[in-house]
Amino acid sequence: MGHKLSCLKQWNCLDSECCRRNGSDEPKLRMRNFNANYLAGAPNPDETDAASSAVLGVHRVDLCLEDNHDEHHTSHFYAAAAKEALVVRRGEPFRLRIHFNRDYSPSKDAISFILSVADDTKPSPGHGTLNALVPHDGIDFLGDTLEWGAGIESHEGLTLTVLIKPPSTCPVTEWRLDIDTKLLGDGSRSYPLPLPIYILFNPWCPDDQVYLEDREQRKEYVMHDTTLIWRGSYNRLRPSVWKIGQFERHVLECSLKVLGTVGKIPPAYRGDPVRVARALSALVNSVDDDGVLLGNWSEDFSGGVAPTKWTGSAEILQQFHKTQKSVKFAQCWNFSGVLATIARSLGIPARIITCYSSAHDTQASLTVDVFIDSNNKKLEAETTDSIWNYHVWNELWMQRPDLGIGQNGSYDGWQVVDATPQEASDNMYRVGPASVLAVKHGEILRPFDGGFVFAEVNADKLYWRYNGPSQPLKLLRKDTLAIGHLISTKAVLKWEREDITDTYKHAERSEEERSTMLKALKQSRHAFSRYYLNDNFNDVEFDMELKDDIKIGENFSVVLKVTNKSETVTHLATGQVNCDAVLYTGVGAMEVKVLGFELELKPKTSEYVRMEVIFEEYFEKLSSQAAFQISAAAKVKDTDYDYYAQDDFRVRKPDIKFQLGEASIVAQKELDVIVRLANPLPIPLHKGIFTVEGPGIEQPLKFKIAEIPVGGTAAATFKYTPPYAGRGTMLAKFTSRELDDVDGYKHYEIEPRPEDVLQPNGSHRRSNIIRRRTDVIA
Repeated sequence: MGHKLSCLKQWNCLDSECCRRNGSDEPKLRMRNFNANYLAGAPNPDETDAASSAVLGVHRVDLCLEDNHDEHHTSHFYAAAAKEALVVRRGEPFRLRIHFNRDYSPSKDAISFILSVADDTKPSPGHGTLNALVPHDGIDFLGDTLEWGAGIESHEGLTLTVLIKPPSTCPVTEWRLDIDTKLLGDGSRSYPLPLPIYILFNPWCPDDQVYLEDREQRKEYVMHDTTLIWRGSYNRLRPSVWKIGQFERHVLECSLKVLGTVGKIPPAYRGDPVRVARALSALVNSVDDDGVLLGNWSEDFSGGVAPTKWTGSAEILQQFHKTQKSVKFAQCWNFSGVLATIARSLGIPARIITCYSSAHDTQASLTVDVFIDSNNKKLEAETTDSIWNYHVWNELWMQRPDLGIGQNGSYDGWQVVDATPQEASDNMYRVGPASVLAVKHGEILRPFDGGFVFAEVNADKLYWRYNGPSQPLKLLRKDTLAIGHLISTKAVLKWEREDITDTYKHAERSEEERSTMLKALKQSRHAFSRYYLNDNFNDVEFDMELKDDIKIGENFSVVLKVTNKSETVTHLATGQVNCDAVLYTGVGAMEVKVLGFELELKPKTSEYVRMEVIFEEYFEKLSSQAAFQISAAAKVKDTDYDYYAQDDFRVRKPDIKFQLGEASIVAQKELDVIVRLANPLPIPLHKGIFTVEGPGIEQPLKFKIAEIPVGGTAAATFKYTPPYAGRGTMLAKFTSRELDDVDGYKHYEIEPRPEDVLQPNGSHRRSNIIRRRTDVIA
């Protein structure tokens, strides 16, 4: 039995390899199936003679849930779930109060805590998935956050209060705890804790790899459950609200489970945020591994939910947790919202990033190449690169010891993680984690996927004239300013946009930006050449003008200004202006209108080409996100000069308005809420639905609107009880047959309820939604 002393301090040996080395009988891992009768207080079924045995027995264990969850910043997790599990963060101790069947005697009783990863079929000390702890007398062990530790905080009669500290590097997963007791020299007992222990990353702990020092940033990027995602286009920014919902029912359980079931991360490596982040970028999409969300960039969403109709992540993750089937459907902001939810629930600081005019570089050339035929039409088959009106990804905060130290310092901090399936990385559709600092300095070879992210924010856009397979390409235009505009995220503790473009790239037109681009190009293995440049001709100047605040339902104009700067020569310019309806990814163009022109330009004069686009021309062809691609092409007679320009344009949709009935909003006090939407179209809206979410609303509320006439306003009214004091955000979506992807939100402060309205038992009521009503005001 000597080997058992070395293994686990005279407890039942759990190391099968150790048993084999020492010639023991066939090893058996203890399988502790908890018996419901034992939970109710019946004797432990493992005891052979509970009445006569003198071995110390565990009567019950108080998990000190309220204190532990408060100290570990986990009290926000869904109330019911918080009573069904102990949720703590690594690197910090948690408290257990153990009630025995007799007085504990340190001189004759020995205690051991056995912690093992719940879903590891072969937990082992070597992998850090099985740990046996003998408690110290006192809590001096707390100073070392890199090792497991346990200590006795106090002893009063039959009750022992202990502290157990997981190391700041332990696997983030569900753990099982067994309490073993032994009477020295005479027998032992084992008590399996009936509830699971969820151990999370700890951004409050300086020794954790995800430590975030700034207190306000921890509030925003770990604790806040609602955020803003910017969509639209660079000339029409549109914030939309997204319910992160990391504390809602089943979200934490799902987030922990998918690391193993879908992400295939072995239990021993689930404490490495780099490995977890890379797994999240793959498991949130369904391409390789039947992950959480199925992408769909068409306009046909039959058999699922249109991406524009989702209001938050909780409903998606709850559905996946229940069915274990990919949820239909998603686009980039849905993938990003769900990844942010999983990361925050696990304890990794996360934020959602929008890049306007984001490049999708399919050739790893760090350029976006657009090919134009002799009729000034884009060649769709040859043009495999694209520019998205906007693209949404995530940043996760962590240290990157795997990247070492570069010329610009360490690569710790924000890392790009993108779950939208665009290009394969190591044979799976995923991106990151890629250091934002490495991207800024053009270090595209540092893991992971730095080159792809660099192109998204800083590629050059090249327009080529393609005259056939046997003819050389002609470079029509080089645009070094087209990609990577207004990189945005929600500001810390503010409901406004923070521009973080300078964290990804040097200022446009600066020497640093061009030198970084050349540095990146030298690292690219793509054969980069520019072929034939345009003649040095600058007599005629073209300028395309778009009014950027057009409401959906209104007509709009595209204006091309053509100026002859020559003082003596008259020029003849011919060409056309195109308006195409496109998806926000810049593909799937559907022609709305084309206007050809021929202009005689006298010296030192300007002429204008104006194309009017009316509602009836664009409405039937418009995608759900109301995006257009405007292009202009021209030639100047008797020169080799070709002009081509392209721009994005979006019509603005209306906002849903909220009215909260009380001047002062108080927790647990019922109030009236009204949501309203005015019809902006010159046609009626049919089969409308409002969807509303907010704190305490367990399932999204649905309000049907049969019809909203031209010029009419729809309203939905309901009773709402705020569940707790603090900040709250209510959000709403509206969809109809003629108009969808309309949203709005209302941010408000909830005051604490007076003491005299506490429930008699001190409990907190969850919100009660009653008496719904919908109205249409003509």
